[in-house]
Amino acid sequence: MLAPVRGAAAVALTELEREIDVPGGGLDRLRLVRAPFVPEVRLHLAEDAIVWWARMEAHAGRALPPPYWASVWAGGQALARHLLDHPDLAAGRRVLDLAAGSGLVAIAAALAGADHVVANDIDPYAVAAVTVNARANRVTVAATDGDLLDSDPSEVDLLVAGDVLYDEAMTARVLPFLRRAAATGADVLVGEPGRGHLPPDVLAAVTSYVLPTTEPAVDTPVRRVQVLRPR
Repeated sequence: MLAPVRGAAAVALTELEREIDVPGGGLDRLRLVRAPFVPEVRLHLAEDAIVWWARMEAHAGRALPPPYWASVWAGGQALARHLLDHPDLAAGRRVLDLAAGSGLVAIAAALAGADHVVANDIDPYAVAAVTVNARANRVTVAATDGDLLDSDPSEVDLLVAGDVLYDEAMTARVLPFLRRAAATGADVLVGEPGRGHLPPDVLAAVTSYVLPTTEPAVDTPVRRVQVLRPR
């Protein structure tokens, strides 16, 4: 069902599989839970991603990438909800989930009937997380690592990207990639919770959702999140 992972992602996959198999609970454990706004999808998430990260770094004896994949983020939840509510967007198509994190949006695309789904992230632990999460949802997703932003998108019918405009430097790299994808004829959808780095008149709103806040360091119980497309 799943493409094999290699290199650093294979090492991370072994570690995550070991974590998942350890019995017990606590703030520093991973749990298989339903995404709050997308209950059709189950994900292995940390009860407290910061506590989990600290324990894993102590065990490894080295710095590890921040586990963004271990939380469910607002932009991804909105995109996944939109795909499942409108399966014609993904059905029978080739889908690329950029900066996939946990793989929530990629999994939603597969559940909506996509013909081929690729989930890309630069973090090998995210690639591993996509692999175990796709397995938990019994869908096929090809998880790949590497930075795609300086490349030209090809063989993609639908590009989805949640929570990718999180600072000015990342926004300046992501937007040209999205424009190049759209220029090939691909549909492009972005999940954006209003982080304040999007220039005006670049993306147009498709819809918006009010959803429960689950990500770290946000002090409001709900957030309004837009699904956007290039103008």
